[in-house]
Amino acid sequence: FPSHDIGSMVWESAVLEAFDYVIQPGWKGSEPEHWQSHWAQQLKAYRVENHDWVDPTPAAWLHQLDQTLRQAHKPVIIIAHSLGCVTVAHYLKHHPSEKLAGVFLVAPADVERQHAPECLARFAPVPTLHFPCPVAVIASDNDPFCVPQRAQVIAQQWGATLTWLPHAGHINVASGHTEWAEGLALLEQFALRCRQLALALAA
Repeated sequence: FPSHDIGSMVWESAVLEAFDYVIQPGWKGSEPEHWQSHWAQQLKAYRVENHDWVDPTPAAWLHQLDQTLRQAHKPVIIIAHSLGCVTVAHYLKHHPSEKLAGVFLVAPADVERQHAPECLARFAPVPTLHFPCPVAVIASDNDPFCVPQRAQVIAQQWGATLTWLPHAGHINVASGHTEWAEGLALLEQFALRCRQLALALAA
């Protein structure tokens, strides 16, 4: 797990060990340089492996997410990107999971946007639900696939905390987000929040 020289950050990184992680990539998957691929190795995460990343169908993607979640042993934090965020929302609308400790969503794709590819439009409409666990949305103010107004509405519908990244594009390899250490620090903060909530509920 990530570790840092600063004492408090070492403690925060230790919090990560309380959870298992499931990586849910978006359309066309996450290439080796993508931050999700780096994080999958660093966090020893379970990664959703869809049979068809190019021509996705909701049923197939939801099935693979379900199968991947079943592999986890500890409480789970899902880390999703782009279309993967919408996939997670669809899943939680129909499959409440007791294993789930939190959901960390990066650059959710607006599948309802004008001129969205037909295969992405299959995932429309974006599910409206209040997530049954802590949820964080990390959005960019110039994402070509989700304008800021829509990102804000989606985050509100999901009951998420919303963090804005300035001029970060789609928060992927094309926008320069590879190892993305800043994002991992945001995940550490989120994991700490999830841990504190779990301890409070258990008290």
